[in-house]
Amino acid sequence: MREENAGGLRNMTEGSPAGHIFYFALPLLLGSFLQQLYNMVDSWVVGNYAGDAALAAVGVGFPVIFMFTSLFMGLSSGGTVVIAQFYGAGQMDRVRDAVDTVYTAFMVSAVPVTLLALGLVKPVLLLMQVRSDAWAEAWLYLAVVSAGLMGSIGYNLNAGILGGLGNSRTTLLFLAIASGLNIVLDLVFVLGCGMGVLGAALGTIIAQGFSWLFGLAYINRRYPAIAIRPFCRRFDRELFRQIMGIGLPAGIQMSLVALGAMAVMSKINSYGKEFAAAYNVGSKLDSLAFLPVQSLSNAVTSFVGQNTGAKRPDRVRQGIRVTVIASVVWSAVMLVLIPLGPALVGFFSRTPAVIRSGAVYLKCIMPFYFLFSVMFCLNNAMRGAGDSLFPMLDVIFSLILVRVPAVYWFADHYGPDYMYYGVGVGWTVGFTLSVAYYLSGRWKRKGSLADGG
Repeated sequence: MREENAGGLRNMTEGSPAGHIFYFALPLLLGSFLQQLYNMVDSWVVGNYAGDAALAAVGVGFPVIFMFTSLFMGLSSGGTVVIAQFYGAGQMDRVRDAVDTVYTAFMVSAVPVTLLALGLVKPVLLLMQVRSDAWAEAWLYLAVVSAGLMGSIGYNLNAGILGGLGNSRTTLLFLAIASGLNIVLDLVFVLGCGMGVLGAALGTIIAQGFSWLFGLAYINRRYPAIAIRPFCRRFDRELFRQIMGIGLPAGIQMSLVALGAMAVMSKINSYGKEFAAAYNVGSKLDSLAFLPVQSLSNAVTSFVGQNTGAKRPDRVRQGIRVTVIASVVWSAVMLVLIPLGPALVGFFSRTPAVIRSGAVYLKCIMPFYFLFSVMFCLNNAMRGAGDSLFPMLDVIFSLILVRVPAVYWFADHYGPDYMYYGVGVGWTVGFTLSVAYYLSGRWKRKGSLADGG
């Protein structure tokens, strides 16, 4: 089989591991950058033209929406691994079965989950201790974005299907459309129409919904062998069990991470809207810095999946090694955010308290970034091999049971300027556990799903 056919599907079981991983990761990186760009445009437009309370409201919304979509992102992750292993083994009929099964599950459950998300908006805001000066705008933003969850979920499923087949370029196209449309709608709704947070929320859900539907039409026209049939009701129970065996732990992990982020946000909100706005901006910059590592990690999931299906453990090891080294090097480069912090945060808010607090956030977490990078890469690689349970346990323990109490402890004993060192404590624990489990080799015992492993 050729490494890449005319449709952009990539067989990563032959050729240079580094070449495949970087080639696959580059469109993911560009796409993620576009996604972060329109998130940052949200923050810039809202912060400069709707005020710090609105900026804080948008910041509150991110972990909540992430929690609502996490189970479906787990479904997408499980679909990526299963499709990659079948594709690596040359079993295209099973790839077809997996696509139908994933989309049938999505169509049956998307509306109930959307309604559940809408019902949870107020309880979640109460749990997060959102202050009265940001409450109304936070509720409005969350309610509107929750109502449009299907667009975000559908996009992630499309990306997961293509990712398993080694195609990340088409996903870049979908994201480019969403990003460009969202930026235009932000400018029109917020600046042109003066709609504030409502305009930012509407721009987000319209752009995501269009990207999903465009992606569905594009895949069906360009890749008829894997054409998506949302209403075919073709559902393989055993295959769904395999997909969820990998995807459910990943979804639970992401949901709980979002809950942990909400617990941290609750503490941050207690210090006022300026501190919450600073955290929103700091986390945007932090997320932007992490994009290359995230893209490499997603690439190694598909790479390991395909080579596990093809029974090439030598290539699995090579790919993981390349990914970890590249991620550590990038993390070292990103230490430059520490001296640049005040200027970067000042781009989003002119309030001195917001600038100072945002710079403190970057100063506290960036020295620990390489630990999180290695942990993230190894966990994604092991998930690609079919072991999704350990990554879930590692993340739950380190990022929730360790990180959240550590953040509160530093805040209570040393004040808010030191609370983010608790994030570094959680990353250190997660890194240690991930490296130890990887070196133990237990993650290799799952075997390939393509031969019943």
